[in-house]
Amino acid sequence: MSRKKIVVRYADGRLVRGYADNFPLDGALFHVRQLDPALAGRSVKVSLKELKAVFFVRDFSGNPAYREKKHFAAHQQPEGRRVEVTFVDDGEVLVGSTPGHEPGEPGFFVTPADPHSNNEKVFVISSSISRFRYI
Repeated sequence: MSRKKIVVRYADGRLVRGYADNFPLDGALFHVRQLDPALAGRSVKVSLKELKAVFFVRDFSGNPAYREKKHFAAHQQPEGRRVEVTFVDDGEVLVGSTPGHEPGEPGFFVTPADPHSNNEKVFVISSSISRFRYI
């Protein structure tokens, strides 16, 4: 089982960076081994109901100067349906593709439209979105 680099963003804006060995699609809780060396790799229990989203990242620092593209290139053939998601608290817009979105589910995966995004996938918490549309 490979460790996944994740950034957990709470609905209230807090962040936790670390590793998840497994991520529950059907559970409400999971553990993140924190990246912060001062915490010596201790894990923190995370409840999906408190989150905005879980970002599966390529690199923890990313590139702060990079501005993610919010559209698909003409040649892109994404797996799944193209979607645009707007988050409640901060108005952030995520454009990408999803293999499925079922109302009533705790969340769903989105692969960003921008192939150069630091985010490989995002698990969007359904209760954290104000708008969802297929594009």
